[in-house]
Amino acid sequence: MAAILQVRPITDVAADRCASARPSDPAFYQNPYPFYAARHATRQAFFWTEYGHWCFADFPSVSALLRDRRFGRDILHVATREEIGLPQPQPHTADFDLTEKYSLLNLEPPAHSRLRTLVNRAFVSRQVELLRPRIANLVHSIIDGFEDQGSVELIKAFAAPIPAIVIAEMIGLPSQMAPQLLDWSNRMVKMYMFDVSHDIERDANRAAAEFTAYLRTVIAERRKLPREDLLSHMIAAEQGGERLSEDEMLSTAILLLNAGHEATVHTTGNAVKAILESGYDPRMLFADDAATAATVEEALRFDAPLHMFTRYALEDLDYDGIPLRKGDVIGLMLGAANRDPNRFTNPNTFDPLRTDGANVSFGAGIHFCIGAPLARLEMQIALRTLFERLPRLHLSAPPRYADVYHFHGLERLDVSW
Repeated sequence: MAAILQVRPITDVAADRCASARPSDPAFYQNPYPFYAARHATRQAFFWTEYGHWCFADFPSVSALLRDRRFGRDILHVATREEIGLPQPQPHTADFDLTEKYSLLNLEPPAHSRLRTLVNRAFVSRQVELLRPRIANLVHSIIDGFEDQGSVELIKAFAAPIPAIVIAEMIGLPSQMAPQLLDWSNRMVKMYMFDVSHDIERDANRAAAEFTAYLRTVIAERRKLPREDLLSHMIAAEQGGERLSEDEMLSTAILLLNAGHEATVHTTGNAVKAILESGYDPRMLFADDAATAATVEEALRFDAPLHMFTRYALEDLDYDGIPLRKGDVIGLMLGAANRDPNRFTNPNTFDPLRTDGANVSFGAGIHFCIGAPLARLEMQIALRTLFERLPRLHLSAPPRYADVYHFHGLERLDVSW
């Protein structure tokens, strides 16, 4: 099961602690921030009726809970399915479930520690910095492809291919596979949507089966002929005499491919929208490296790519007066925390000059996004180059967000210059 869902109903919640918003309602996912503001104005820990679990919207709670080891992404290392009422895996999602089985995102120590150590080297800042020339050349090449058109839909033409190609090449897959990788990824991440249908589950499973079959052939090739890429590194990596199994490599590669572009696509599109609507002169926002970095950080805060990160309570506990049972789910509202008025001055204003811009968009604790240095570098290069190359860039139609809550990204971003 992709999304972490509340299984056992939570009852007897006081009416003044409940809040209602249907995530698939266009009025909500096009602009969830009024809902967040209402939570900030009352009690910031609230019971989200549609999800059936407690959520936390304030910055201190979200930041603390991301690090709190009483909560985790996995539950079956401390409880049985029967104990917490978790249903058995369904046959029609078996291929998808296999891709999630060893995902870094869902593991807890010691399994998480072992896997992360084996792949972390490729994503540290000094290693990522070596990719700067390749990313810059790729960005220029992509802009070259549409500059003469005078207008373009920027998500498909620009925001999506850059991170997909970069992460594919890092892992060891040809850049020509990027469109296919995007197709598989987009179909698979729909499993995280609210109230997923049976048809979506089946299609996500087909995408997972095709993805894993492709990767198995590439892994077999790398075993025979290693290269300087992440797949070859994972095949050769060893820690304490242990190596990664093929299923662990599959889960890790798919997570890195999906997460390695999904959030960056959303943040790039959201950032362009925010900049164009802000009234700021892009020449000022990208005047130098420091200004560029500050603009990217504010974009990450202002319109985050992931709005809710769910975790299980690993034990019975009381958190801030809220009783939680082992196996209960909590939602950490990253997008809401980034606009907490008690943490940020004028939180609903895009302000790259702010000095209170720390955000939780990449998470925190052991599940802090391993690809954060890469995402930051890609955004800094892509956004700066885009506005330098196309200084007259402007919106040509109202931007439209996709129905993918709790991901938060644009479906279309039509621009002209």
